[in-house]
Amino acid sequence: MQSDLEQAFGKSDVTSPKMRAALREWLDLYYGAPRPGEDPAPRLAALIVGKLCRTVFAEYAPRLQGAPGAALRRSLDALHAVRKTAMQYALIGGECLLKPVVADGALDFVPIRRDCYVPLARDAHGALQAVGTMECHRKGGMRYALLERRTAGPDGLTIETRLFERNGQALGRCVPLATLDACADLVPQLFLPGVPGVGLAVLRTPLANCVDGSPDAVSIYAPAVGLLHALARCEQQLNTEFANGASRVFASEDLLRPDAKGVRALRDDFFVGLPDDPANVGVTVYSPALREQSYLARKQDLLRGCESLLGLRRGILSETEAEAQPRTATEVAATAVDYDLTIRDLQAMWEDAARQAVALCGALGALYGLEGCEPGAAALSIDWGDGVLYDRARVWAEQRDLVDAGLLRPERALAWYYGLPQQTEADLQRIRQQYMPKGEKP
Repeated sequence: MQSDLEQAFGKSDVTSPKMRAALREWLDLYYGAPRPGEDPAPRLAALIVGKLCRTVFAEYAPRLQGAPGAALRRSLDALHAVRKTAMQYALIGGECLLKPVVADGALDFVPIRRDCYVPLARDAHGALQAVGTMECHRKGGMRYALLERRTAGPDGLTIETRLFERNGQALGRCVPLATLDACADLVPQLFLPGVPGVGLAVLRTPLANCVDGSPDAVSIYAPAVGLLHALARCEQQLNTEFANGASRVFASEDLLRPDAKGVRALRDDFFVGLPDDPANVGVTVYSPALREQSYLARKQDLLRGCESLLGLRRGILSETEAEAQPRTATEVAATAVDYDLTIRDLQAMWEDAARQAVALCGALGALYGLEGCEPGAAALSIDWGDGVLYDRARVWAEQRDLVDAGLLRPERALAWYYGLPQQTEADLQRIRQQYMPKGEKP
């Protein structure tokens, strides 16, 4: 795909070879690709991503404030429907794009995994300034590649589209877009004024790049890749230990000779034949002691190392009772706080992408005439529930005490409780109308 896009648009992938190799390694860890000397069966990368994603959205409650139209509500419903898939793609590859597509009078959002697009330009902060994507199509036994290049500009977004016949694994000749019904409505070049960036909402992990120091985002488990490989090797060694530790019975070779029908009298995987020497005639049982405790202790040590590197609470991956020394209450609380901060960072990552999606709904809604999707039609607020660092019920009680003492306006307290905008007097008036019956306090 990389060479195809470079050939079609004359632009190179700005991702370094080291980052491309790291991306391939992250995907192999997640999807359990076999590697010599390693057992991929535990799938720890998939375990880490799954646990984090479930925790991030455990108490997820989005709200649209204002007067959103039906088109905007359907668009946001489509966004929320793909939130877990998009979050997992971002955790695996460090970045995931959410592409808005007009469908049935609203916008649908399609998650694009990091290995399915090519960054053609980034700014100093890592934000995409140009990106290439490719879709594969078939018609009448022919294979086609639809290539798209998006370029951000000061006044809007430029989209260039090309359709190529596939010649084996390489691009063939460029053909008209009308060759395929699915591309008939597309144009070779389209300018969308007022659309921010590359017209895609972006999920980026909050980690600094630990691979090559570039602005590219990295996988959530990138700091622990070495430990994940060590764990896979430990698992393979443990498997070998059990295989080598299986009991064997050494018997004279004549006991294992096949009969006239070729059937052996004893099982080969249990009995081992020796040369038919008078000194070796007989049966000897060999059953070595297993060393699984040493391997299991090493495995737990590696799992705790992963938890520390990734900011996970102790016990997420490891067994807490397996620790050699008991941990103090301060140490337990510290890992819980680290985990809470990790989850908050990921929640902020999704909230930022969701707000980008709302902005895209407004810009594209105005261009395509989607009723109720105009800029400023509604504001998005997300309630993530309680965390480890604070007690929501206690803070709410304190807010009520401040209201009763006349030190806080009730509209402000309700805005905090429901996550509502409160910057302007119009915001506060909306809260009074919707949440405050006359004569009552929150």
